Amino acid sequence: MSVPAAKTLAIQPVENVATLIVGGGQAGLAMSEQLSKRGLPHLVLERHRIVERWRSERWDGLHANGPAWSDSMPGYPIPGVGLDEFATRDLIVDYFLAYADAIEAPVRCGVEVTALRRRESGAGFRAETSHGPIKAANVVVATGPFQRPVIPAIAPPDAGVFQIHASGYRNPGQLPDGAVLVVGSGSSGAQIAEELMRAGRRVYLSIGRHVRPPRRYRGRDFVWWMDQQGLWHLPAAEPTPEHVPLAFSGAYGGVSVDYRRLAAGGVVLLGRTAGFLNGVLHFARDLAGNLAEGDASCLAFLDASDAFATRLGLDLPDEPEARIIQPDPPCVTDPILEVSLRDAGIGSIVWATGYALDFGWLDVPVCDARGAPLHRRGVTAVPGLYFLGLAWLSKRTSSFICGVGEDAAWLAERIAGGG
Repeated sequence: MSVPAAKTLAIQPVENVATLIVGGGQAGLAMSEQLSKRGLPHLVLERHRIVERWRSERWDGLHANGPAWSDSMPGYPIPGVGLDEFATRDLIVDYFLAYADAIEAPVRCGVEVTALRRRESGAGFRAETSHGPIKAANVVVATGPFQRPVIPAIAPPDAGVFQIHASGYRNPGQLPDGAVLVVGSGSSGAQIAEELMRAGRRVYLSIGRHVRPPRRYRGRDFVWWMDQQGLWHLPAAEPTPEHVPLAFSGAYGGVSVDYRRLAAGGVVLLGRTAGFLNGVLHFARDLAGNLAEGDASCLAFLDASDAFATRLGLDLPDEPEARIIQPDPPCVTDPILEVSLRDAGIGSIVWATGYALDFGWLDVPVCDARGAPLHRRGVTAVPGLYFLGLAWLSKRTSSFICGVGEDAAWLAERIAGGG
């Protein structure tokens, strides 16, 4: 009886690169540009396609929150849109594809990094990928701040209602018939709620604490005021500032987010979503306070902008009507604390409740007990390992299109200098 020969397992060759960039979004491409400018060899790995989240995790009608003059990479204006207009999602995707071509970014798509470890024999790292191992002297983690969609554990999957995170929402026609509950008081929640309202849907909007700036004031965009006053580039501080959603929008030509205006259009405002039991959603008694806090943030912004304009002698038209606060609608003066899904005819819940970081693939001790990276301006305590594109990496705009390039340049200098 013959014994079958043992199969010989093929050993995958190990590729070597100087600097490995993980992520082919805006941060990874910005890092590639800065390394190329310094003649530093590198490779960008993207598990799907370039700027995949803009392609498949943003809704069809999304517009950038900043005007085109501010929401672009330095030296690369967005074609097809006026400087004071707001680029659509599709324009942003096309823009980054053209940008990747222009900088000749060495992006390898369809390759996922499943683990990253320090090399046992010497400096550098070994990345395990879906296409074989890669060794690198330096690694830049550029996977962005929007990694794992968060849906609060409130309504169970068997609640009898279609539930979807904002990252999976595409358009009103995607949702089942019936009313829609949108949960979230940031830009995504406000834009999606208004889009559904304009599509003729009955909309319930659950809002929590938020900052509500004006879209434009005295003839200038909100971003212009932030930039001129130095607020857009505030340096990161410790501890990281409390995250309170910023409610502003570039949709419909750029309009101020005013929840009372949405209520006048038929949206039913609710407080923070607090619980669910037997088909009934429960809401906190905080709606009036949340709106008042948003109003206070808006008025404080107007005060600071007026003082700035006076100090610099800016010749800008007065706009007293910007301070007018519309009367509270009945859903605010007599808040709704319970909503039965069946009685309200709610067929869908859209959770615009943000994202969490997910660095479970990093087998290197650079994260705290909560899984957040430990770094100083993107530089970790592990030589050769860097982060880019995170919120407040070095300043307020570190995770924005307009701010990531400056951080990338700073890290590129560290890499060029070997530290």
